[in-house]
Amino acid sequence: MSAPTLLIIAHGSRDPRHAATVDALRARVRSLRPGLRVEAAFLEFNAVRVPRVLARLAAEDATEVIALPLLLTRAFHAKTDIPAVLREATARHPRLSVRQAEVLGPSPLLVDALERRLYEAGLRPADRSSTGVVLASAGSTDPEAIAVIAEIAREWRHTGWCAVRPAFASASLPRTEDAVRALRADGVPRVAVAPYVIAPGRLPDRIAHGAEAAGADLLASVLGPAPELARLLLTRYDEARTAPPALLTA
Repeated sequence: MSAPTLLIIAHGSRDPRHAATVDALRARVRSLRPGLRVEAAFLEFNAVRVPRVLARLAAEDATEVIALPLLLTRAFHAKTDIPAVLREATARHPRLSVRQAEVLGPSPLLVDALERRLYEAGLRPADRSSTGVVLASAGSTDPEAIAVIAEIAREWRHTGWCAVRPAFASASLPRTEDAVRALRADGVPRVAVAPYVIAPGRLPDRIAHGAEAAGADLLASVLGPAPELARLLLTRYDEARTAPPALLTA
């Protein structure tokens, strides 16, 4: 039997860099597992929407799909939007079996990808003990998602960084610039901003502007199609493939 199709579900953005990043990540996943069919679709803004891709797969007689949210935390989109879209699609195409995989975070692979981006931006391993990191995420109104970001920052701090503080581009506080200034006020010699976001767009740009406004010493790139991220997508795919079937619930 053929393996289930992997359907990567991204939020979508009017910024063309978002779709380009998703496509590059899809290509990297394909390169890691030749023969696996990997598709990508978006919840909004971009033309390739989730219902359209699922309809095409059903028309091509696909029978199994694993829908993987391209999300770093389990918040509204993972809990509500995506299950609703998938329920509607499976009602239209009853011969198509769709499982929703878990969101990407938290995971040690994401921390590895964050550090990759920091080192690519100019930090050295020897700089860890004198560098404070701002873990800058998009933000959420979901308390569970905010708590996860705070926990990642706490755990990351214990790997040798001088300090790690969470920050948010929207919905929650502190903002990136406030976290940078707080580290400066604490006497941290070097401050780096690590965007905990996958693709460029409005909120990552807000993170970058905050880092610049507060005088951060270094700004890493977004995670993008990092090798660690591609490996994590396949990990979540494999977990969903072997897990007991579950109903799609809101």
